[in-house]
Amino acid sequence: MSSVAAEKRWLKNYDPHVPPTLEPYPDWSVADILTRAAESAPNTPATITSAVLPVVGRVGQVMTYAQLKERADAFGAALYDLGLQKGDRVALLMPNCPAFVVAWFGALGAGMIAVGLNPTYPPARLAEMIQDSGCKAIVTLSLFYNAICQIRAQTPLQQVIVTNIKEGFPPAAAFLFGLAKEKRGGHRVEIQSGDHALPDLLKKYAGQQPKIRPTKDDPAIFQYTGGTTGPSKAAVSVHSAVVANTLQQNAVLVGTEPAAPGVRMLAAIPFYHVFGMISVIATAATSRGTMIIVPNARDITDMLDTITKYQPEIFHGVPALYNGINAHPEVASGKYNVSSIKHCLSGSAPLPRPTKDTFEKLTGGKLTEGYGMSEAPTATHVNPLQSGGKVGSVGLPLPDTISKIVDAGDPNRELTVGEIGEIAISGPQLMSHYHERPTETQNVIVKDETGRRWLLTGDLGYMDEDGYFYIVDRKKDMALIGGFNVYPNQVDQVLNAHPAVAEVAVGIIPHPEKVGQEALKAWVVVKPGMSLTQEELMEFAAQKLARYEIPSRYEFLDALPRTAVGKILRRELVQQEIARMEKLAQEKS
Repeated sequence: MSSVAAEKRWLKNYDPHVPPTLEPYPDWSVADILTRAAESAPNTPATITSAVLPVVGRVGQVMTYAQLKERADAFGAALYDLGLQKGDRVALLMPNCPAFVVAWFGALGAGMIAVGLNPTYPPARLAEMIQDSGCKAIVTLSLFYNAICQIRAQTPLQQVIVTNIKEGFPPAAAFLFGLAKEKRGGHRVEIQSGDHALPDLLKKYAGQQPKIRPTKDDPAIFQYTGGTTGPSKAAVSVHSAVVANTLQQNAVLVGTEPAAPGVRMLAAIPFYHVFGMISVIATAATSRGTMIIVPNARDITDMLDTITKYQPEIFHGVPALYNGINAHPEVASGKYNVSSIKHCLSGSAPLPRPTKDTFEKLTGGKLTEGYGMSEAPTATHVNPLQSGGKVGSVGLPLPDTISKIVDAGDPNRELTVGEIGEIAISGPQLMSHYHERPTETQNVIVKDETGRRWLLTGDLGYMDEDGYFYIVDRKKDMALIGGFNVYPNQVDQVLNAHPAVAEVAVGIIPHPEKVGQEALKAWVVVKPGMSLTQEELMEFAAQKLARYEIPSRYEFLDALPRTAVGKILRRELVQQEIARMEKLAQEKS
């Protein structure tokens, strides 16, 4: 390692409560995090799930850490009795709910591997991931059960376990949901013979323990991350990597001294992604905090009502969520009380200065930007909470994380302060590999002359003289649509499969109506003698893409601009679109 990274100039800018190192790290598995929480704070609420009742208002259902531990153990014991073994993969297809937390800790505590699946994906996309990961079991919300039944023959699934969203509700709310919404909303299903209801399994195996426990070196999670070419890849992280990143994040939030149990964390980030799994579930359990569960963060009004009722102190999210709160007319009017929020880490997209300033003014808390990847689950950099860091920066490397800037064409050549190159990261939280993708693994995990492993992020940026890192461009194209990562090349592949499409290019443009957000536009060339409409192409794309992955803006061209060697000039198309949008804005003003 050369002298620039070796200096670790970022250490001098840590908040006073953040140590420069957490070494030696404990020999824990993720299961040990839950065990310690249940032993030290058994009666502390692990989760609170709420619903609104007529006249009464919002009421909550609590699951304590003792209850969470008992249910997770029962689920792990059930998996073994159903024929699964250590190392088998278990898919989790649910929105944020207590059942997800139980199944996640239960599968990991039994030495199995959790595979989070995006509930918004269409069945064909889910089938591909289940097949690729080799999942033998799935825990699915009843709303998605029929879709799983349609694709299960295409997958290695042996066991299907069903949970209903109402199972996490307070009893009265669950009863009313069953009367008014369950059947109409598609939540009421007939479970086929051989499949299982999660509550039945938890009851049957209550008090039992899984046959085998994991070690720190066993794989813990598969996190699917979209590639710029080819299908999605599963980043495999072992227990020690998950534990390390959990402790790193916890140190940034509260330091290393044990905090009082019960700090409240808004659980709005999707649990099926590492941001939710580690920054919320695992970090909350490490600090014996309480997760205030938000099943659907897109319902800003419901989320604000939940915040007002339960007054969370920590709220990790993405800029779109903070913008949603900033723009809500009844926040400024005082109807909703958001003053309890003290610390927020924003990730997944650049945090605009107006978003930060407005949110901090509304709450009185601190909103700081961070950075991370599924391949280093999940955080690697963050701005200091107390000082706020530097606006526009993704912050300082976490304790025991080393970051440097390397030549984008030669990862062995480190660049100096202020030079733009590819961001590389080394630390105990790095993934081990991509599942069954050796070439892709070798492309992003490299070793230096000392044998240290480095993750090449694919993001271009620089480090300033104080050790703050900045991202200036994406080496690999990625958009953030509605809080989700979207990879234009994957969308290209789907649209190109339409029989009438000759070629297509999908690009990222500024959202025409929502300041600070991104949108997708597709430039399409239709085959000679054929016709195609935007509606037809969107309907075709819906068979393979989630709703937010489908471009909503299209332009049909005779040909796409290309380089001398035939590469499509996607950036030129985007620049032309931005110029057109700016001209229209000027004309309107």
